[in-house]
Amino acid sequence: MTEMLAEKIIKTLDEEGIEYKYYKHEPVKTSEEAAKVRKEPSKIGAKAILFFADKTPLLIIVPGDRRVGTKTFKSNHNIKDLRMASPEEVLSITSVEIGGVPPFGSLMGIKTYCDESVFENEFIAFNAGARDITIKMKSEDYKKVENPIISSFSLTKSEDTLRVIKV
Repeated sequence: MTEMLAEKIIKTLDEEGIEYKYYKHEPVKTSEEAAKVRKEPSKIGAKAILFFADKTPLLIIVPGDRRVGTKTFKSNHNIKDLRMASPEEVLSITSVEIGGVPPFGSLMGIKTYCDESVFENEFIAFNAGARDITIKMKSEDYKKVENPIISSFSLTKSEDTLRVIKV
């Protein structure tokens, strides 16, 4: 399925006339590892995380150098219960291992939510259905093709640390 998902993404981008770079590299699990292998700043990485919102799966996208602010996300989207999917749930729902999930929930039948900070960068890079496949494209083209629900809910690592200290 992982190669098929990469092919679906490429087919979609080609049909839309979107320019992109595709490359294979050593397998990576985290956004930090991906940034190192791609020789790109982690902030252009589009981190796709599967969550359950009131028992419904959804895909949340944040830059590689940020985290999901769950309280803000829940408030913004009127959600009572929000939890991250387990590795087994991610594989079952997306047919992709954690670290390989692309920011295209629409291709997997999942609603996609994207933090507005993703679009502060001209480009995004993401693993395209496998931990060893990257696609890099313009962030505005991603917005056009995926049409995610966009809002502001991410935290920088320093904001996340301050939140933990305050608790």
